[in-house]
Amino acid sequence: MRRVLIPVLVPTLALVLALAALTGLAFATNPGSTVTKARLERALPAVFAHVYVQEQRLAGRTGLTVADLDPVAMCDRGGPSVADTGPGSDWVCLMSWQDPEVPMPTEGYGKFELTVRSNDCFTASSPSKLVGYATMTDASGKTVTNPAYEFDGCFDPDTSNTPTGHTFPSLLSLTSTTAQVDASGHPQVQLGCGTGSDGCAGTLTATVATADGSTGRSLGSVPFDLAEEQVKTVTLPGRLRAGDSQVVVTLSTTTGVGSSSPATLAVQGATG
Repeated sequence: MRRVLIPVLVPTLALVLALAALTGLAFATNPGSTVTKARLERALPAVFAHVYVQEQRLAGRTGLTVADLDPVAMCDRGGPSVADTGPGSDWVCLMSWQDPEVPMPTEGYGKFELTVRSNDCFTASSPSKLVGYATMTDASGKTVTNPAYEFDGCFDPDTSNTPTGHTFPSLLSLTSTTAQVDASGHPQVQLGCGTGSDGCAGTLTATVATADGSTGRSLGSVPFDLAEEQVKTVTLPGRLRAGDSQVVVTLSTTTGVGSSSPATLAVQGATG
């Protein structure tokens, strides 16, 4: 599938518009690299704004402009233990923009996955829940390539490397699909904390699910504190009894963002 390369990314990009066939270069962290967090945080929004407007025009929306979007990005390479510099396929950028017809999700941004090359060019994959899939239906009813789904861009290595100061909260998620039972009868669930500025912290509370939907027996509460891009198993203080088949888990965050709606999980393992 042909991807889109934006011919003008930022005012000084005219010298690097040709995306060379240098895709075989080795990826390695390089402290002296021109590939940096700050440059990506400036380049990605500029590129995305153009391809997003292209997508909307294909769909028949002609009133939306690049300036209307006002996109802002925060980028990270490989999590908190990896320096945010150098080419690689492990770059993630969180980005928000303004479109009244496509509101941001609860966390306030979309997640973009980037492969960045040592020639100061990159390929970005967009979040499909916000931009759609690889193909789309245009205003005339034809199936066409969605230019915003996956796109290429470049940045000028001589542009500012001053930190942008852009931050977004990490997204907390309940990664378990079942509640596991440990040897002592305590239910265990797994939490995940996504890319973001300060990790995830808060309290997990659980009860035994009841057939009539009323509040069941408490299994207690337990605090959690996760670094960004960390996964952790949390053990509840209460014990399950014979016949307990489901637990209801509720998350409350003090750092990071996440759903506060209760989640019902089937019990996996022996109880009683």
